Amino acid sequence: MELTALEKASILVEALPYIRKFSGETVVIKYGGWAMISEELEQGVMNDCILLKLVGIHPVIVHGGGKAINTMLERLGKETRFVHGQRVTDEETMEVVEMVLAGKVNKEIVTMINQLGGKGIGLCGKDAKLITARQKVLPASVMDREDLGYVGEVESINPEIIQTVKDEGYIPVIAPIGVGRDGKSYNINADYVAGAIAAALKANKLVLLTDVEGIFVDQKDPSTLLSVIKASEVPDLISKGIIAGGMIPKVECCVHALEHGVGRTHIIDGRILHSILLEVFTDEGVGTMVLKD
Repeated sequence: MELTALEKASILVEALPYIRKFSGETVVIKYGGWAMISEELEQGVMNDCILLKLVGIHPVIVHGGGKAINTMLERLGKETRFVHGQRVTDEETMEVVEMVLAGKVNKEIVTMINQLGGKGIGLCGKDAKLITARQKVLPASVMDREDLGYVGEVESINPEIIQTVKDEGYIPVIAPIGVGRDGKSYNINADYVAGAIAAALKANKLVLLTDVEGIFVDQKDPSTLLSVIKASEVPDLISKGIIAGGMIPKVECCVHALEHGVGRTHIIDGRILHSILLEVFTDEGVGTMVLKD
């Protein structure tokens, strides 16, 4: 659909107060899912981030790459096993994960940003002690408490390197690889990394791109989309099964971020072209917003 000049002007006018409001602020974006598979959506996300930077907002991208990891492991004939949603990661698998996330996916994202006219720079948790990690241990309530190997969780974030590069005009692109105090690498869920980085930066917004429109009371009924939920409502929504599966870590990282000073958190549909701009610059926004009480 071709927009008229007046319609284009109206869009810019609607965006203006949000540009004023968020200028100078940091927005952490978890980038993953279908938006990493479709070239059109991938370019859309990168163009959104470049535009944010040009109007004075500082995007920080934390990316996943599960599909690329699976593809490489299959090519190498390496079996993939999951326990309670976590990839069992032995030493050989960890080498592949680090190679794919930090060496391939990260650099592809940075290259696209640069080709589209932005200034991207790639980082992983090993750079400047950005992400200190520890081994993730399944809770005692889990019946099959198998050793997950080199699966980690965030112990601490050192935001100094992120602050440095974003203040110099770059868009940081971060692979969710952490390093233990013993120097070993750990694969960490990118949602949790994004939440921890948003908290460390005291970001104004945390935006998680997903493959769904948001959180629904009834997945089969689009009219039951919850546009806003409060952090205090999350335990009840989980117990009722409204928040379930892969949505649980996303909501948990939103709550963690809110508890540590992040202004607002958003779970939005990354399959929608320019969904980031729709969330940041329009009155309606998209997806589900998780707010502190």
